[in-house]
Amino acid sequence: MMNNIKFNYLYRDGSNYKSRGETVFSNQENLTLNEIDKRLVYAFLPDKQFIASQISIPEKFLFENGEFTKSDHCFHEFDCVEICQENSTDVLDRSITDFLKDVELVSKHGWKAFDILDRV
Repeated sequence: MMNNIKFNYLYRDGSNYKSRGETVFSNQENLTLNEIDKRLVYAFLPDKQFIASQISIPEKFLFENGEFTKSDHCFHEFDCVEICQENSTDVLDRSITDFLKDVELVSKHGWKAFDILDRV
């Protein structure tokens, strides 16, 4: 069985409430966790923040009863990557290499923050 890569991330609102997410990618190229981590940290914003929708992974917002609060914002935070035996869960069926290319492309063009209240 191939070792896949689990990308772990979270949403942390301004009050420090958290919601965790994960996406599993195939790893046919056998990239190391160290290489993946370095490339992600370099491409993400300071504090390992990113916009989930821009890299096609699920948003993990914490809205109370579907309503936004003053503590809500648009940023998610990278936690870690790990080797796993789970099947790929990526909606676009990307490999970790494809995902890294997507993240690096978005980083090059700029992470586009948005006002969470525009989602109301």
